[in-house]
Amino acid sequence: MADEMSDGWLVEEGIAEHRAVRLENGHMVAARLEWPGRLVAGEIADAILLSRTSSSARGTARFASGEEALVDRLPSSISEGAALRLEVTRAALGERGRLKRAQARPSEAAIRPAPTLTERLGNDARIVRRFPDVVDWEDVFAAAWSGQIDYAGGALLLADTPAMTLIDVDGTARAAVVEVAKALRLLDIGGSIGIDFPTMTEKAVRKALDASLESALAGWSHERTAMNGFGFVQLVARLEGPSIFQRVTRSRTGAAARILLRRAERTEGPGTLLLTCHPALKAKLRPEWLAELARRTGRSADAVELVFEPTLALEAGHAQIVTR
Repeated sequence: MADEMSDGWLVEEGIAEHRAVRLENGHMVAARLEWPGRLVAGEIADAILLSRTSSSARGTARFASGEEALVDRLPSSISEGAALRLEVTRAALGERGRLKRAQARPSEAAIRPAPTLTERLGNDARIVRRFPDVVDWEDVFAAAWSGQIDYAGGALLLADTPAMTLIDVDGTARAAVVEVAKALRLLDIGGSIGIDFPTMTEKAVRKALDASLESALAGWSHERTAMNGFGFVQLVARLEGPSIFQRVTRSRTGAAARILLRRAERTEGPGTLLLTCHPALKAKLRPEWLAELARRTGRSADAVELVFEPTLALEAGHAQIVTR
């Protein structure tokens, strides 16, 4: 049974991922997603400077975990091979064919672990065993997976590019404004964002739409340009790590494996827990994740089984209880 509903941030600490949703008046208005195991903004730790460009305040450092980060604000006295203390300012971002390393800067503060997702969300955040029924995490996952959000009058089409996240409004512009604002919050989109509304030649219409967008984005910290004659608006929002959309888009097998584990954990009843999925997920479903699934569902390790179905869509893995 889901935990009791209340406004504020609710956090599910799942297997291989932590999920959070914010409820206001019983409605989901924002979401977050974290995959533990990598550097996170706010962590302070010692590292080794691997390299730096001559006469530059920038370089590359390696943390004890083996993960590397780009470092700026390096003092001139720090040379390659030296130990230094760093604060992580942004998590790594995956892109097609490459990984943008995490970012960090020198710090004199005491060593501290990365803040948990719950800690980063503030005092009103609380951990729950399961989201209440009003939260449909599958809808959030589906929007991130497909890159499409349908609304009455059209659809938002999302694209992940190295330069920015693009949102193309395919349909009625005025009705799209509220949906764009919802999507930014529910998919935790930050950094540079481009929104392409249909071209509007009339300045008055364009100005009215711009005002509607400003109102819809009230309370969401960002900067933006005015809408140009082609209906394009650029936003810039704080970016400390990949958005939900970016995580799912840039690691589809990893995302599919994690959503399967969530579905399996929510499957109740005695018997063997059977997970059916595409063979590509085999390498992603780590033994320790499956062991944790068995523990959380009160089963022995041999009561969790995998079945691979090549014809099944990558994201369509499912779980069921079978009796032997």
